[in-house]
Amino acid sequence: MQNFTPVASLAGGILIGLASAAMLLLNGKIAGVSGICAGLLMPARNETLWRACFVAGLLAGGAMLRFWIPAAFDFGALKSSAVLAAAGLLVGFGTRLGNGCTSGHGVCGVSRLSARSIFATATFMACGAATVFITDHVLGGPR
Repeated sequence: MQNFTPVASLAGGILIGLASAAMLLLNGKIAGVSGICAGLLMPARNETLWRACFVAGLLAGGAMLRFWIPAAFDFGALKSSAVLAAAGLLVGFGTRLGNGCTSGHGVCGVSRLSARSIFATATFMACGAATVFITDHVLGGPR
């Protein structure tokens, strides 16, 4: 495993958990990123500002990390940026079709021991593993 970064991974996990807990405790909202983004596309009354601030914070955090620690983005992606962008859009579209999202179920739902979220997260992970197996081993992608 050449990209194993346990300290950075632990720090990122702690920050994600703290942010999700703060959002739930302070606003009573689940931090599901695709749901928050979808709410910007179909705005409801009094829901737009906090959603826009959440997405702006995500983008600003990434931009600040890119500025201060550019090596954090040097992860040697094996796929092109277009393929990664298409994959991200498909994940977002699929999670909206399934009425949930990976972050909402994976971070917030599992931590609340929601059976629905545990099942959804297991399904996401199994589908991801199957996709990697098919693209890398059946279709002959990079190893």
